[in-house]
Amino acid sequence: MQQGFGRRWFEVRTMKVITLLLTCLVCRGSGKPQFPEQEKDPGFWNAWAQRTLRSALTLQEPNRNIAKNLILFLGDGMGVPTVTAARILKGQLSGQYGEEVQLEMDKFPYVSLSKTYNTNAQVPDSAGTATAYLCGVKANEGTVGVSAAAVRGQCNTTRGNEVTSILKWAKESGKSVGIVTTTRVNHATPSAAYMPPEAVQAGCKDIARQLMENIPDINVIMGGGRKYMLPKNTSDVEYPGEKKHSGTRKDGRNLIQEWTDRMRDKKGYYVWNKKDLLSINPSSADYLLGLFEPGDLQYDLERDSSTDPSLTEMVEVAIKILRKNPEGFYLLVEGGRIDHGHHEGKAKQALHEAVEMDRAIGRAGLLTSVHDTMTVVTADHSHVFNFGGYTLRGNSIFGLAPMVSDVDQKPFTSILYGNGPGFKLINGSRVNVSTEDYQQNDYQAQSAVPLRMETHGGEDVAVFSKGPMAHLLHGVQEQNYIPHAMAYAACIGQNRAHCRTRSSATPLAITTPSLFLLITAAWLLC
Repeated sequence: MQQGFGRRWFEVRTMKVITLLLTCLVCRGSGKPQFPEQEKDPGFWNAWAQRTLRSALTLQEPNRNIAKNLILFLGDGMGVPTVTAARILKGQLSGQYGEEVQLEMDKFPYVSLSKTYNTNAQVPDSAGTATAYLCGVKANEGTVGVSAAAVRGQCNTTRGNEVTSILKWAKESGKSVGIVTTTRVNHATPSAAYMPPEAVQAGCKDIARQLMENIPDINVIMGGGRKYMLPKNTSDVEYPGEKKHSGTRKDGRNLIQEWTDRMRDKKGYYVWNKKDLLSINPSSADYLLGLFEPGDLQYDLERDSSTDPSLTEMVEVAIKILRKNPEGFYLLVEGGRIDHGHHEGKAKQALHEAVEMDRAIGRAGLLTSVHDTMTVVTADHSHVFNFGGYTLRGNSIFGLAPMVSDVDQKPFTSILYGNGPGFKLINGSRVNVSTEDYQQNDYQAQSAVPLRMETHGGEDVAVFSKGPMAHLLHGVQEQNYIPHAMAYAACIGQNRAHCRTRSSATPLAITTPSLFLLITAAWLLC
C-alpha cells in the first residue's frame, strides 16, 4: 500500500516538473527574460501613462463632422477573450511578448459594450444579431431582416414584418455600398439544392438567387460560394476534377453568367482569383463580384497566397472602388471564419482569422480619413472560449498552463472551451495534452462538455469606434443601437434634422493605400 502511494507521489511530482519545464521552454525558448527589463522601472509605467493621458485630453472635443463614409468591421464570434488572445498572438507573431502590443482596434478612441441577446434567446445566433446591427431592430433567433413578429421557418409570416437596413439607407442617400466576407456569400446556404418544397411553395427564394437578382444595388461584393451559383454538377473553374466543388443548383441557372450579362455595360467585373482581383483598375470599375472559392474561403493559415486574396487585399480593392463616389460609401466587412474556427474548437485558426481582420482594419485606416469616415469594429456574439491557468508573461497563447489538474494531475492548455469537440477521453480519462501537438493549426482545444460543435457565448461584446460622432457609441448599449448611431453620424435614415447645423469636413489627408446569408438577407429582405 505504502509502495503504491510512494509511486503515485513520484509520478505526480514528475508530471508537475515536466509541465513546468515545458512551460519554461515555451516562455524562454527565444532566450528572452520573463518580461522586459525596463518594466522594472516605475518611470517606464508612469511615462506610458502620461503619454496616454495627453492623448486622451485631445479627445475632449469630439469629432462632430458629417461622416461621408461608414465602415463596419464585424468579427463573427469575436468576443472579448478572442480580442485579448488575438492581441497576444499578434505580438508574438512579431517576436514580442504579446500582451503589451496594440491591435488596430485598440487604437480607436471610443470603446463600449453591446448586449447581444435575441428577443427570444439569452444566448444569440448570428441571424437575430445581424438584424440588430444592420437593421436597428432586435429580432428572434434564426430570422433576419424581419421584426420579432415573424416566425422562424415560416416564409408567409415575413410579409408586413420587414425592416429596413442601413445598407438601404445609405443607397437611398446616394452612397455606394459594399460587402466583403471570408465566408461563402450565401452563408448557411439555404439554397435551391436544400430548400424544402414547402418553403418554395410559401414564396421563399434561395439566398444565392436573391443575391444575384438584386446585386445591382450592391456595388462591391466579395467572398466565397461559387458552387451555389452554378447548375448542379457543373465543374468548378478552380477544382474541375473535384465533384464536391461542383455546382449545386437544381433550377439549372448559372447566376454568375446572368450577373455578368446584366453588368456588361455598367462597368461590372467578375473575378474568381487573386491575380484577376488585383489587376482591376478601380477607377474603371463601378461594380465588382468576387467569388474566390466554391464554398467558404480557406482559413488564413491554409490560404494559398498566390491564388487566394486575403481579407486585407479584398478590403483595399473594395475601398478604392467605393470611395470614387462623391457622396461616400457604406462598407460591411465580415471576418466570418473566426466563428467557424471556434465552433470547430480550432482556436489557432480562429485567432489567426482575428489577426488578419485586424490587419484589414489597419489598411482601411490608411485608405480613409478619420475626419470624414466613421469606422466601427464589433462582433455579433461571443463564444464559450477563454484562456487562463496563471500562465507566465510571454507564454505562447497556444501553450500549456504552468500547473496541472487537481484531480487527474495532468497538464492542460491555457486555451479552453466550455463545450465542443475537444472533449476527449482515453480509457475513461482525460488526454495528456503534453503528448499531443497542441500547437498545430487544427488542434482542438480541450472542452468541458462534449458537443459536435462548440456554442456561442451570451456575454456582451466590445464596440470600438473612431471618426465623426464616434462618441455616440459609449457605455453599455443594445446591439440594435449601432446602425442608428452610424446613420446619425452620416445623416442617412432617420434623424436628419441635425444635419443642417453640421457640415462635412474636408479630409486633411487621405493616404492611398457566415453570416453572409444573414448580411445578404438583411439587405434583400429589408
